[in-house]
Amino acid sequence: MTHPALDFAHRYVPAPNESTVHPPRLLLLLHGTGGDEDDLLPLGRQLDPTAHLLSPRGKIREQGMPRFFRRFAEGQFDEADLIQRTHELADFVAAATQAYAVGPAQVFAVGYSNGANIAASLLLLRPATLAGAILLRAQVPLVPAPLPDLHARPVLLSAGRTDALISPTKASALADLLQAAGASVTLHWAQGGHGLTQAEIPAARAWLAHLAA
Repeated sequence: MTHPALDFAHRYVPAPNESTVHPPRLLLLLHGTGGDEDDLLPLGRQLDPTAHLLSPRGKIREQGMPRFFRRFAEGQFDEADLIQRTHELADFVAAATQAYAVGPAQVFAVGYSNGANIAASLLLLRPATLAGAILLRAQVPLVPAPLPDLHARPVLLSAGRTDALISPTKASALADLLQAAGASVTLHWAQGGHGLTQAEIPAARAWLAHLAA
């Protein structure tokens, strides 16, 4: 489903009619490199069966693969492009909530890898966009000065102990940065690498459910 006023290719899936949560939260689903707007829809529905789902496709192409921002090499981000793309994504989220009449729903990002990194950048540069985030395989995208006020903003950071792309040290550095900005960070260690493990899904679902309770 698309809307002419929105400039990202995306999917929007409204909350089920039988949802008992009012207002339902909106999950902003942000794919990894090579993904698209369909990739994380099943994960989003698993994490919160009652939520609206909004899943944009990254506009950048790296060897034909969609991404949300440019990089010079693995782990070396084009910070100027990242900043521009972060504001662009934040503006899209604001337009989408208006276009789809989502109302006062809380927006939680669910990002994987490249998507998790731009979700972290949203928290750091446009914190009003998100009520919280689930960051799957993320690292520090940039360090703004000054840090934003993320007072008590809930963030679940799920990292792989044997991740060859994002080391535990890099994941811990992001947790430290978000905590320094005031976020309430839960750091979950998965027994695996860069790919998601089955155990992470129920852990993230339970974390979201706990927030709602």
